[in-house]
Amino acid sequence: MNVLAATGEALVLIGTFFYFLSTLGLIRMPDVYNRMQTSTKSATLGSLGVIVGTGIWALGEDFGNWAWVTKTVVIATFLLLTNPISAHALIRAAYKRGIPLWSGSVVDKYHEHLKKKEETVEEAPLEGDAK
Repeated sequence: MNVLAATGEALVLIGTFFYFLSTLGLIRMPDVYNRMQTSTKSATLGSLGVIVGTGIWALGEDFGNWAWVTKTVVIATFLLLTNPISAHALIRAAYKRGIPLWSGSVVDKYHEHLKKKEETVEEAPLEGDAK
């Protein structure tokens, strides 16, 4: 076993640990917003660790075969860009649907933003109004 294979194995184990944390977050968090936040961050890190670790591990086993590394880096980049965006869209849809926050939540910045936006729209003059 060489250094690349050992590094790949370590990254796969770290990624698996983050998958475990993601599962734990889904079970322990009180509402959909906290669950999505917890599971998205740790599942993204878990996916990155497992995918990149697999590529490095394969490179360590068959040195000179860079195809695995290239594919895994492309997939990891795609996941890194799309996981947070999709989670944001799901959380926003849940909020607009009216799913309530946990009763222990203290701050609702999105509600404050929407109120501020409504006030700005109400204060703006209509296009057809004379000056």
